[in-house]
Amino acid sequence: MSDVSWKDAINKTISEASKSIDYINSMTILEQKAIIDGNKIIEYHSTVDLCFNVDDSRK
Repeated sequence: MSDVSWKDAINKTISEASKSIDYINSMTILEQKAIIDGNKIIEYHSTVDLCFNVDDSRK
């Protein structure tokens, strides 16, 4: 979620996910929504699928 843009919402998602998921390498945007108040967008929401590699050497 962002109050700036969909791009910002996606970047925040990637940043948060990368705290616990290593090797994120791609993403698919599944859905974008906006919350509107008084004819103005006040929140941007994006639903994404993140793809990542699994490091088998870490077993």
